[in-house]
Amino acid sequence: MPTPTPQVERIELDELVCWRVRTAQAELLVAQQGAQVLRYQPHGQQPVIWLSEEAAYKKGQSVRGGVPVCWPWFGDLARNPAPIQQQHAGGAAPAHGPVRGLDWQLQGIDSDDASVTLRFSFPANSLATLPSGIELSLEVRLDERLTLSLTTRNTGNQPLPLSQALHTYFAVADIHQARIEGLDQTRYIETLEDWQQRQQQGDVTFAGETDRIYLDIPAQLSILDPLWQRRIYLASSGSRSAVVWNPWIDKAQRLSQFADDAWPTMLCIETANVLDDFITLAPGAEHCMAVTLWAEPA
Repeated sequence: MPTPTPQVERIELDELVCWRVRTAQAELLVAQQGAQVLRYQPHGQQPVIWLSEEAAYKKGQSVRGGVPVCWPWFGDLARNPAPIQQQHAGGAAPAHGPVRGLDWQLQGIDSDDASVTLRFSFPANSLATLPSGIELSLEVRLDERLTLSLTTRNTGNQPLPLSQALHTYFAVADIHQARIEGLDQTRYIETLEDWQQRQQQGDVTFAGETDRIYLDIPAQLSILDPLWQRRIYLASSGSRSAVVWNPWIDKAQRLSQFADDAWPTMLCIETANVLDDFITLAPGAEHCMAVTLWAEPA
């Protein structure tokens, strides 16, 4: 329900501590594990962020849906650029990096009449497989829009290479009719066809399993959802790449925390620094990758 002044409530979902934020504009749910946004729903609208009906709130595993943080590599470590692979000191290398399934620290909550900001940090120096001297933080700001800002600072004395993504699941009425606007003529990697490089023609539409890495993308994209008569906008900074994903029928049956018939109601656009868009931070430097989300009538 809308509230005249923002309200923040600590709740527990099974094994996970979460923070529920209600404002006059929207409701937001964030898990302390992974600093993972789970829900974002403006009042009077369908959810902007998709969350699986079979989501499991268990320690040590990312929740299916929301906005998992992928860091300091994306996907399979072996598919990342050589400098990122070489800095990993060996041992377990989970897909999308280790921080999705570990607790972050809530550093503070700032609010005024129109907004709430949750500030999280992750103790990156606790990861023995990474170099020391890394500060990682995520700021989640809810006002009339939702903004996520992921900042990495290199306090060490060696260059720090990394790739990353804000793995955002979006809710749509029907994947067959939804389309992504803004990527016409953009080059992409078709990971399902031997990682071939191709060029997008027109809007992105969906007719089967989709897993593409778009490169040199514009700063703003949108999802047109004709059945729900709206557009979802994404405005990014500190990022020139994005991953577009939908599992479709067969892969949906193999995914954890994912109903066999859930694939038509979601798509992912993952704001990223991947492949040749990976970041190398000099000693003392920092990088902020951010995305702002909002929905408007189409």
